[in-house]
Amino acid sequence: MKNKTYTGFNRILKSAALQTLFDRAEDGSIKEFIDDWKWIFGYSKKYKWAIALYTVVGILSSTFGLGASVLTKYMIDIIVNRKINQVWLLAFLMIFSTIFSVVFSSIVSRLSAKISIYVNNDIQANIFDKIMDAEWLALNNYKSGDLLNRFSNDIKSVASNAVNWLPDLIIQIYTFIATFVVICYYDVTMALIAFLSAPFLLVSGRYILKKLQVHKKKVLEVNSGMMSFEVEAFYNVDTIKSFGIMDHYHEKLKKWQKKYADSNLDYNLFAIKSNVWMQILTSMVSFAAFAYCLFRLWSGNITYGTMTLFLQQRSKLSANFDSLVKTIPNMVNSAVAAHRVREAAELPKEQHNPEEAEKLEAVSGEGLTIQMRDVCFSYVENQNVLKDSQFVARPNEIVALVGPSGEGKTTILRMILGLIHPESGEAVLIAADGTKMQMNADVRRLFSYVPQGNTLLSGTIAENMRLVKQNASEEEIIEALKIACAWDFVRKIPGGIHGTLGERGKGVSEGQAQRIAIARAILRDAPILLLDEATSALDVETERKVLKNIMKQRPNKTCIVSTHRPSVLNMCQRVYRVLDTKITELDEEASSRMVQDF
Repeated sequence: MKNKTYTGFNRILKSAALQTLFDRAEDGSIKEFIDDWKWIFGYSKKYKWAIALYTVVGILSSTFGLGASVLTKYMIDIIVNRKINQVWLLAFLMIFSTIFSVVFSSIVSRLSAKISIYVNNDIQANIFDKIMDAEWLALNNYKSGDLLNRFSNDIKSVASNAVNWLPDLIIQIYTFIATFVVICYYDVTMALIAFLSAPFLLVSGRYILKKLQVHKKKVLEVNSGMMSFEVEAFYNVDTIKSFGIMDHYHEKLKKWQKKYADSNLDYNLFAIKSNVWMQILTSMVSFAAFAYCLFRLWSGNITYGTMTLFLQQRSKLSANFDSLVKTIPNMVNSAVAAHRVREAAELPKEQHNPEEAEKLEAVSGEGLTIQMRDVCFSYVENQNVLKDSQFVARPNEIVALVGPSGEGKTTILRMILGLIHPESGEAVLIAADGTKMQMNADVRRLFSYVPQGNTLLSGTIAENMRLVKQNASEEEIIEALKIACAWDFVRKIPGGIHGTLGERGKGVSEGQAQRIAIARAILRDAPILLLDEATSALDVETERKVLKNIMKQRPNKTCIVSTHRPSVLNMCQRVYRVLDTKITELDEEASSRMVQDF
């Protein structure tokens, strides 16, 4: 890995975050950094008065804390000099300052937590809506884990610093200056010792911090690997048991445990050595300061109280300096996080036409026809998935899409749903009165869709069903289950429709899960039903019965079935084969031959 080059005074600090700012200023991308922070402040300005109060209270807390320290100095001097008559007033003032400092610190902490949570919720709600409304193709370029990380961790980082960064910077600068001025008032040399010790300790700790980060990174990598192994093992426990390879996985676990132990113990040992070294350095600085104080005290130039004040505030000055330096990495990290969130928020949006969709829905009572004409589409440029293809499905019809995996059946369903759009040609919905509309996000209300795989969620069967119709009655749910041939087994489950399913529908078989998913689509009662390999786990008799029930009890419905199985083909009014970028309608003879070939 190439070593990072540090420039300017950053050759001393060697701060990666500060160097990022220097590099951006040099290559002209500092504007992007500023835009990221403008975006952050766009969310925090709603709480500007609360943030202003946070800043004022923080300054007051720092002032009262510093005042309490000064009063402590005078209290010590009074006790040493036995001026008892002044003790009670100073004691009252010191207690008063300390209490106010604690109260104000608590208020600051409470304000910070509340505003951070509110800003975090505001950003998440806004970004969630934008991600949900992003074009399918653009969204599909991101891994789900990456999106989740941006939505959770990056937004949390942004929300925290949107509230804290500027107020904390102001408070830290004020505290640093006020503390330095107070020390300087009593002894300039003391102030210089305190001032210079802060950067000395900071620079001394840089090497240690870098090494700690390397060790920590290794620990995190091992932890992630071990977690992935555990998740995979528990997820595939049935397979592991079936193959009788429990001993093999036990040995793999032992190896991961050894890596975990080695990496964590190495980190712990280096952390202990680092802590010892830093304590030695800190002690050396403290001894130097203490020796100077003793010399000044012995020579009669300062009092015991002044010595106590200096030693106490020297440590506070170092802590303030460290906090000030850390504001730059926090600022840069927040800008990076904001940029990642903005990338997700600025994905191209789906096509919408709500007014026309409402008009189409109003005339959809007699069903809707799906028509695709001269459609061309590719996910990757110059690699056609569909080319010059035709397709039609009308009300009261079951239309089949057949063909090998990966040839474009699911692509056609995505296009029908308006998730993707033809590069040329058209994909439209046509009502009985001739009203026509291009596929878009708003016409999805006219579809019921059962995708491939198990789409049930943890919760009751009724909760799963009501995902598509929140106000559905129990009678409506049971009727849909009956049409999907699912009621016979659901009523035997303890609790019936209120029986609880585990993750991914655990508690029912794959075929039963498919029937519940089909029942959910039936409950929505949309004019168009799309089944993407949704009957693959059903036996032939049940499959045919489900489709007959749908067409008989839900009139004017257009049903499109993507399938590998022959059993449904002779029930279909039309069969389309998807092969070599073409959608070809098969005649009755070709359909029969295909059934025989299966």
